[in-house]
Amino acid sequence: MPVSVYERFMKSSWKKKGAVLLSVAVAILLSVTWVSGQFRRSATPHLSYRVVAEYPHDKNAFTQGLIVHQGIMFEGTGQQGKSQLRQVDLKTGRALKAVALPARFFGEGIAIAEEELFQLTWKSRVCFVYDPKTLELKRTVRYPGEGWGLTFDGQSLIMSDGSSTLRFYDPKTFKLRKRIAVKDRGRPIKNLNELEYINGEVWANIWYEDKMIRIDPQSGRVIAWIDLKGLKPASLRFKREAVYNGIAFDADAKKLYVTGKNWPKLFEIEIISR
Repeated sequence: MPVSVYERFMKSSWKKKGAVLLSVAVAILLSVTWVSGQFRRSATPHLSYRVVAEYPHDKNAFTQGLIVHQGIMFEGTGQQGKSQLRQVDLKTGRALKAVALPARFFGEGIAIAEEELFQLTWKSRVCFVYDPKTLELKRTVRYPGEGWGLTFDGQSLIMSDGSSTLRFYDPKTFKLRKRIAVKDRGRPIKNLNELEYINGEVWANIWYEDKMIRIDPQSGRVIAWIDLKGLKPASLRFKREAVYNGIAFDADAKKLYVTGKNWPKLFEIEIISR
C-alpha cells in the first residue's frame, strides 16, 4: 500500500524532532561536563600540615591572640578576671613579663603596629595600647561591636568580630577604613576568630573548627583551607572551649606557630599538600 502524504510528513517531522532533541541533549551534557570541569578546577585548595617541633604552653592560658615580633612571642589571654598580656619564652612556655587587664575586661586578639601593641576586648569595645618593650599601658581606644582577632598588614589593623566580615582600622586614629566580606565561592565564612597576616594574606582560625583559612585581604576570597585535624591534644578532645586559637608567624625565621585555648603545647608546623 502506498504511503500517504500524511504518513510521510509525520515520519519526516519525528525525524527532525528527534534530531533536535538529540542535539539539545548533547549540548546539555557537554554544558554540564564543562561546568563540572570548571567547578573542579576552581575548587578552593584544601591543604594539610606537618609538625616541625613542639613546645610547652601554659595550659591555664585561654589563648586569644598570639604573635612573634622581632623574635619575641607575645600572647593575649581571655576570661574575666584572668585576662593578661604576656611576653612568652618559647622554649619553656613561661611568661617573661605579664600585665593583667582589669577584672571586668575579657581579653581578645593582639597585634603590633607603629611601635605599639594593641589588645582587643570582647564586648567592652575598648582596645588597650601598650609599649611592646615594657608592656606599659600608653592609651586606650574605643571601637564599635565585638573584638575577636587582630592583625596588622603594614598599613591597617585588621579585626574580626565572629562574623564573616573583617574590618580595617587606622592604627593611629582607630578610624574605620574599610570592611570586606570573607567568602568561599560566594558562601560567607562565619566565626572568623584569631588572625595573622602572612606574606600578603590574612590567615584565620574558624571558631569551633579544626581548620584555618587563607584570605585575600583585597577581595575577601578564601584562597585555601588548612585542615589541622589531629593536632588538638587528646586530653582536650571533649572540652568544647579548648578550640584552636593562636596563629603566629615569625617573618624573620619563616616559622609558623599554632596553639589553642588551654592547650599544654604549642606547635611549629609546616603547611603541605594533602
